[in-house]
Amino acid sequence: MCGIAGFVALSAGPEAPEAALSTMITRLAHRGPDGYGFHVEPGVGLAHARLSIIDLATGDQPIRNPGGTVWTVFNGEIFNYLELRRDLEAAGHRFYTQSDTEVIVHLYDRYGDDFVEHLNGQFAIALWDNQRRRLVLARDRAGIRPLFHAQGRGCLWFASEVKALHAVLPATRTLDPIGLAQTLTYWAPVDPGTVYADVQSLPPGCLMSIEHDGRQTLRRYWDWRFPEAGETSPARFPDSIEAATAQLRDLLVDAVRLQLRADVPVGAYLSGGLDSSGIVAMIKGFTDTPVRTFSVAFEDGEFDESEHQAAMVRHLGTEHTMLRCTRRDIGEAFPRLIRHTETPILRTAPVPLMLLAGSVREHSYKVVLTGEGADEVFGGYDIFKEAKVRRFWARQPGSRLRPRLLERLYGYLPNSPVRNPAFAQQFFGQGMEHLHRPIFAHVPRWATSQRALGLLSSDLRAAVGDWDPLAAYERTLPSDITSWAPMARDQYVEAKSLLAGYLLSSQGDRVAMANSIEGRFPFLDHRVIEFANRLPPSFKLRGMTEKYLLRKALADLLPADILRRTKQPYRAPDSQSFFFDGKPLDYVAELFSPESLREAGYFDPAAAGRLFEKCRQGRATGFADNQAFVGILSTMLVHRQLRA
Repeated sequence: MCGIAGFVALSAGPEAPEAALSTMITRLAHRGPDGYGFHVEPGVGLAHARLSIIDLATGDQPIRNPGGTVWTVFNGEIFNYLELRRDLEAAGHRFYTQSDTEVIVHLYDRYGDDFVEHLNGQFAIALWDNQRRRLVLARDRAGIRPLFHAQGRGCLWFASEVKALHAVLPATRTLDPIGLAQTLTYWAPVDPGTVYADVQSLPPGCLMSIEHDGRQTLRRYWDWRFPEAGETSPARFPDSIEAATAQLRDLLVDAVRLQLRADVPVGAYLSGGLDSSGIVAMIKGFTDTPVRTFSVAFEDGEFDESEHQAAMVRHLGTEHTMLRCTRRDIGEAFPRLIRHTETPILRTAPVPLMLLAGSVREHSYKVVLTGEGADEVFGGYDIFKEAKVRRFWARQPGSRLRPRLLERLYGYLPNSPVRNPAFAQQFFGQGMEHLHRPIFAHVPRWATSQRALGLLSSDLRAAVGDWDPLAAYERTLPSDITSWAPMARDQYVEAKSLLAGYLLSSQGDRVAMANSIEGRFPFLDHRVIEFANRLPPSFKLRGMTEKYLLRKALADLLPADILRRTKQPYRAPDSQSFFFDGKPLDYVAELFSPESLREAGYFDPAAAGRLFEKCRQGRATGFADNQAFVGILSTMLVHRQLRA
């Protein structure tokens, strides 16, 4: 793991002094505290901040090919590097390090831009081909590791985080109105856009080349793909649950085995749910790797899962560390979180994970495996069940019984929208006119999160114009998505919006790397995703039982009560983390003052003030108020940090 940065000239004689590289990479020191490396030649510069995990002695980057004509810096891990190295050596390639990085330059020598298709890993790669005078940027399939780029001063600049681009391109220190509106709706900007003017994100599963004449080409080399609905080809999926269970178990065990590769101790998060418990159980049951587990607990029983965590610790016999997180901890750490997310967010949930990663680092660990991704891959979220019920209901919209199935959802919420049948029918009944659109499942969620858009200032509303969030998102989807099964459509949108844009970024890479910790995600091994995507929906969501096949694959490894547990999404206290005895934290009061809101110009001071007062009095109810409050507060923090 590490941070990378660099530039390539787009025209003759650009202003790109070597000093700019040092300025950029020092902004990423938290990602790689173990040392810096540089490669500079006319028209190009590569920089690397290292977090040493594999080949501690000779793995410093940049890494070159034998002829010194290809150089690379990369952030992440290539988990199958030993197998790749063996094959390359058999073909005559000779290596000078033991690092996973070196396979990248050899694969490029052998396969050109198709090198990326051979990698099993999580990565953001920058590769310079001196002979062809071209730069190649590549990002892993699921979007686990970030990579941003912007143009200015005659160059294209790239970096693991936007703060490095801000350091050399001051014009990028401005929020983009559409990017902000997207974030307040979808929870994250839509790739390749960001919340910053003139800054782009390299989308997951994409490779970008910048040629010697300045031409830029973006190619998608991988995507979440699903078969057409009703396809029954034997090549599509195993012919029985039993066969599928066996294949999935083998794939998961191999994914875990690969992701345990490190020359430092490896830990794992243990939430007490099916996914993280399954990862730790596979480590214990199928490898010789000793594993230390870590978890976060809350003072508020609504969010706390420590009872289930303790049960799994007893079952697995791991050495365990539990971090207890209070509401005040969350409120006080929130500004630090936003410095690392670099973007507004709608939930406080990343904060406890940032604090937990700090605990991992304090115990001298650099690597943790997590269960993230299982819900997207195997249909674990209530949104998939909710959409299934809503489609069933839509076939008989006048039915009073069909919407009652919704009462089986969201049992973990004290103020669940399904507790009041009349309200549930009204809430989940919205958007039924979009039944046949690919975004159907997400309409209620996006309607909730859009509460903050109603609080925008008149100037920002004018800048956003007649932007239609549903139509805008559909324009980003594959042309054949309507031929997929409904659940496949739901999974695709979930993977592209919440997973890549928020969970793997603000709640994943950024909070871990804030503490120089690398998170690894076995459920997002691309082989696991591809296998699951070929399965019929009933293998994933059977009736109202989510992650059905995954439960079967883990059945003999976990206690029955963990296997039977209904999905309880990880959450944390939101607006209540910023008020104590009716008084706001000092910085919260300052940022919600009419003067601060007016100066920033994003939100209407009167409307934001009313929401602030509602939250201060403890009257915020449901997700809409809480997400709007956190969205405004985080936006204001981003604004303040940009002006610092």
